[in-house]
Amino acid sequence: MKLAIHDSQSGFHPQWVEYCKLNNIKYKIVDCYANNIITQLNDCNGLMWHFSQSNSKDIVIAKQILFALEHTGYKMFPNFKTAWTFDDKVAQKYLLEAIDAPIVPSFAFYDKSQALKWVSKTNFPKVFKLRGGAGSANVRLVKNKREANYLIKKSFGKGFTQYEGWSNLKERLRKYKRGKTGLKDVAKGIVRLWYPPYYSKIIGRERGYIYFQEFIPNNNSDTRIILIDSKAFALKRMVRKGDFRASGSGECYYGKDEFDERCVKLAFEINKKIESQCIAYDFVFDQNKSPLIVEISYGFIPSVYRDCPGFWDEQLNWHEGKFRPEDWMVQTIIKQIKGHV
Repeated sequence: MKLAIHDSQSGFHPQWVEYCKLNNIKYKIVDCYANNIITQLNDCNGLMWHFSQSNSKDIVIAKQILFALEHTGYKMFPNFKTAWTFDDKVAQKYLLEAIDAPIVPSFAFYDKSQALKWVSKTNFPKVFKLRGGAGSANVRLVKNKREANYLIKKSFGKGFTQYEGWSNLKERLRKYKRGKTGLKDVAKGIVRLWYPPYYSKIIGRERGYIYFQEFIPNNNSDTRIILIDSKAFALKRMVRKGDFRASGSGECYYGKDEFDERCVKLAFEINKKIESQCIAYDFVFDQNKSPLIVEISYGFIPSVYRDCPGFWDEQLNWHEGKFRPEDWMVQTIIKQIKGHV
């Protein structure tokens, strides 16, 4: 048995390589962007590729390569059930509704007149989102019908860029003031006002649809539960001061007592239907203190989770101690190659 790992020094890849070395697992570094990638994989049993929503090449071809290979029976990480909704909040809405998951009520429209008609009858505030974006990018609170109508007209007109220069710069300045980043990062944000990242150009303008979610008030944080290989770990993300968004805030807590275990239980139950190899569920709580899912994702920044003090198993037993979730990803694909899953 031999694993293929995409040639990258970012994301999950470095730890995958380290785990294979430490555990004498045969592996091969491959270039998934190469024209001969299929040939490169001839002597391998599975491919691991942490593709990103902010990598221009990944945006163009990652899902197509992964799903084409899986179509032939090849073992992948992430596989189709893990990756198809990644960075697509609209797709997540339909999946979660289809399996009857407890989600924040969400509304998607593909016709301008229908969207305007809905706005005239609904109440506010609502949360506007583009289908893609991480760390609370492309998310804003819509306070009234006037703001909603403006967004709808723009959505069905010139559209929105994936990268919002001014809001991104404000976020960098906020983190700089809190000691979470340096002047170099702020300077980079200033430059990007005129020179946006290449991935934004690749994606182009978002238009032809409008997506809203209900605003769930009185949440000073959200809860992220990540499941991999029948194990769950958690992160509590605090809402930015004077804002309503938690993702990407940089203020996080990890202790077991920070979390409502109903979220952990729900995550395990829902994933039995989704069958994802690796999935993060982001929860908030409604006025009855019941957990609701906001979004899901297979990808995350590994370094953010190094301070997790332990994890839960499927029976909600707590296991104290440090771990590396990337190791579980390798174990997962090995089990699938061997037919144990």
